[in-house]
Amino acid sequence: MNPVTVIRGSSPLVLAQPHSGSFVPEDLAANLTERGAMLADTDWHIPQLYEGLAPEATVVRAEFNRYVIDANRPPDGASLYPGQNTTGLVPMVDFENRPIWHEEPDEAEIARRRELFHAPYHAALQAELERVRAAHGFAVLYDCHSIQSRLPFLFDGTLPDLNIGTNNGATCAPAIERAVAMACLNGPYSHVLNGRFRGGWTTRHYGRPAENIHAVQMEIAQKTYLKAEKPPFAYCPDTAADLRDTLAEVFAGIESTFGEFA
Repeated sequence: MNPVTVIRGSSPLVLAQPHSGSFVPEDLAANLTERGAMLADTDWHIPQLYEGLAPEATVVRAEFNRYVIDANRPPDGASLYPGQNTTGLVPMVDFENRPIWHEEPDEAEIARRRELFHAPYHAALQAELERVRAAHGFAVLYDCHSIQSRLPFLFDGTLPDLNIGTNNGATCAPAIERAVAMACLNGPYSHVLNGRFRGGWTTRHYGRPAENIHAVQMEIAQKTYLKAEKPPFAYCPDTAADLRDTLAEVFAGIESTFGEFA
């Protein structure tokens, strides 16, 4: 199994999809608890949701599941949200604070997974961002995510439908942040800018506007496109159609800023 799929496009836009993969090696799958085997924290159907919305964009997709190792966490395992509940580089519990593994992986096992999965994904993403920047003079990384809308272990109440993360404006030019926020404001969905999710490691690590790489994370509440936020986490085309319209406007907004950076 190739840990990462790259679909090269011709535009300045790169779509990262770190959490939509479902692959778990057989030896690791045997160690999953019944709860862990559900893979409940997967960013379900993200490739289908975004299919065709930015047809000239490059896509970099992790094929392994986030329980194997989380491609949106720093390789040293440092917390992105100090003082708040979160999950680590290799999660030991799920988003409801339930154990994932019968026997928790040790540091040697985590290092092995980092080399086999995490490193190749980020090598591919880094290479595509550099290729796109060389071609256009700049690159815009859009990090695609989704999550259940109610997870008391991680946040209070119900999550807004669309959660934009730019690490408080540090990871992209103001024009890009503004364009994404305006597209969300004009749609039928609730949204927040730099709320509970301000951007994971991907956004914070690669988003360097001074070096002509801009990054935005979009965390979507799964109720906006799934039939239900529970197994089998089925995709709902009718519900997703409205969301896809709004996401298309997001991309149109981002593309409208390209002239400022070329």
